[in-house]
Amino acid sequence: MQQQQEPETGQEGVVDLGEPKKMTREDWRKKKELEEQRKLGNAPAEVDEEGKDINPHIPQYIASVPWYIDPSKRPTLKHQRPQDENQKQFSAIGDWYKRGVQEKSISTKYRKGACENCGAMTHKKKDCLERPRKVGAKFTGTGIAPDEHDQITLDMDYDGKRDRWNGYDPDDHMRIVEEYSKVDLAKRTLKAQKLQEELASGKLVNQTEREHDSEDEDEDKYADDIDMPGQNFDSKRRITVRNLRIREDIAKYLRNMDPNSAYYDPKTRAMRENPYANTGKNPEEVGYAGDNFARYTGDTINMASTQLFAWEAYDKGSEVHLQADPTKLELLHKSFKVKKEDFKQMQKEDILEKYGGSEHLDAPPRELLLAQTEEYVEYSRHGAVIKGQEKAIARSKYEEDVLINNHTCIWGSFWKDGNWGYKCCHSMVKQSYCTGEAGRKTTSTACVPFEEGIEEIQEEEEQPKTLLELHREKMKEKKKKKKDKKNKKRDSDSSDEEDEAKKKEKLKKALLAEEQRQKEVMEMMQLDERKRPYNSLKEVREPTEEEMEAFRMKRPRPDDPMASFLSQ
Repeated sequence: MQQQQEPETGQEGVVDLGEPKKMTREDWRKKKELEEQRKLGNAPAEVDEEGKDINPHIPQYIASVPWYIDPSKRPTLKHQRPQDENQKQFSAIGDWYKRGVQEKSISTKYRKGACENCGAMTHKKKDCLERPRKVGAKFTGTGIAPDEHDQITLDMDYDGKRDRWNGYDPDDHMRIVEEYSKVDLAKRTLKAQKLQEELASGKLVNQTEREHDSEDEDEDKYADDIDMPGQNFDSKRRITVRNLRIREDIAKYLRNMDPNSAYYDPKTRAMRENPYANTGKNPEEVGYAGDNFARYTGDTINMASTQLFAWEAYDKGSEVHLQADPTKLELLHKSFKVKKEDFKQMQKEDILEKYGGSEHLDAPPRELLLAQTEEYVEYSRHGAVIKGQEKAIARSKYEEDVLINNHTCIWGSFWKDGNWGYKCCHSMVKQSYCTGEAGRKTTSTACVPFEEGIEEIQEEEEQPKTLLELHREKMKEKKKKKKDKKNKKRDSDSSDEEDEAKKKEKLKKALLAEEQRQKEVMEMMQLDERKRPYNSLKEVREPTEEEMEAFRMKRPRPDDPMASFLSQ
């Protein structure tokens, strides 16, 4: 049997493949267990011929090679991946058309098959790009043009066709750099020669004039003659084009990474609120405090009020315009402000003369009288002020946090036995010099005055008690202990009786409730199923010990021989 199952080799070396051996029950069980372990991740995944892991959840008919093709091959997923022979080959990233002409020696006589116009071998007369000659190179034999390069056929992929730097030669840029470096070197040498000539002739120009001349020469090194960073001015179209931010600027959305900070609009690149609002920093000290801060600071508010005045004046018949005649508008606005203030003051004086009450205007402000204010203040959940002005901290008229005599804490930072002192050295003497840790150690050790020590010694030297007095004290202590034990027993007995009475009362209530529940159940069972109400809204809670005991006592037991007599 074994000889029949082995593959037989023919004359031509062809292997006759036989059906694989049937697996035993034990081997089949082990194989299934291994598959389960691989699916659970407890066993390493199977590896194909290329060393890549095979997903254990892939079916066997996909991963395994059929026995009639090659039984010796291991499971693989190579046939599921793109095949190399079917993939389209594209040109490499460095391939590009060759520019210019061949650098080999140029022919001096016409060659057979060459262009009749210029004499190059790489094209014919109809493809020649040179100006048509009156007499071609075929007949003159002079002015033979060099041969062009044989261009390759490029087959670019999607990214290669759209690469803006495709075919760029970095040597071109190096040529420009070398050219500018040569010009700069020539300028320096020329400047040095000019200086030597001035020194030789004795006509030395002042240092300031020389610096000014050098500034004029180096025009491209100063910002006066170039565009402002961040914008580009087109002189032909008379418009200013806004470019991207300069790289020295910090992006607005990187100033505060807190997601609850100011909102950044990516479309308009605007952050209207202050990104440092909840960090405790002063808006005037930070480099950027939001677009609204720049919008409502400086002369922006004055400009807006002037524009509003111009609109109102135009509606009332005055021919003023902010851009057309700003000087006239500014003078008119100033005179209007002065007249308005004079009118208010005159109106106020007339009212006071007519009705009186000027003494009430000299009263202190309402905030000082009632300690109240009508100013609206809004706080966040963290206690920071969102809107309004925070209350000023009350300051003492005395100097605060003033440290003297090498102390690191103020007087009154330490208190002991009714006395104030310094916390740094535990000294109780005001305006004393700080002793630091040594002072703490000396105060921690118990220093008893001399007179107090004498009194303690005298108390210790009192006469000892007699044996009879000691025996009486012991008997008194024993009687006290017995009384305490009796009182404890009485208290515990009374508390136990109270607990038992409470439990019995609760059990009675639970039994009545259980009987009521069983009656309701019997009534529900007698109803039709379609007429029964829903119990989905009924409260569900954990039963108490008394309710569980009542359920056990009232539960019907079918195996009880006396169960039939309970209903009678």
